[in-house]
Amino acid sequence: MVNGGGAQPCDLVTVPAREGLEAVDLMVRLLNGTGPVLHDRNGDTLGFLVPPGTAERWDLPGSACTPTYGQPQGVGHPPVTGTGWLVPPDGSVPHATPPERLRTALRQAARLLAAADRCQP
Repeated sequence: MVNGGGAQPCDLVTVPAREGLEAVDLMVRLLNGTGPVLHDRNGDTLGFLVPPGTAERWDLPGSACTPTYGQPQGVGHPPVTGTGWLVPPDGSVPHATPPERLRTALRQAARLLAAADRCQP
């Protein structure tokens, strides 16, 4: 369930946790950081806050993008019930992850994980 209550609009890109964690690592190390990131309580998925309107254009297989209402400034409660902050919003990160940066990181994460899986016995 999405929390409303006057929060600023944003969209949420949801991905499996394995790909999401790899993408966060890539963005932090190589792509100038990430915006706020949520995790579900079971640890199955990550959600990246992206600018409003991204859902209308999002088409990356293995992920979903939906409109929500976020709190890009301040460490308040996450905008989606049943989640917590992996990367909380604060003054040291951008308000939302730029969609193209996220696409790049998710594509690279998928390639790295596929290569790692091929190396497994």
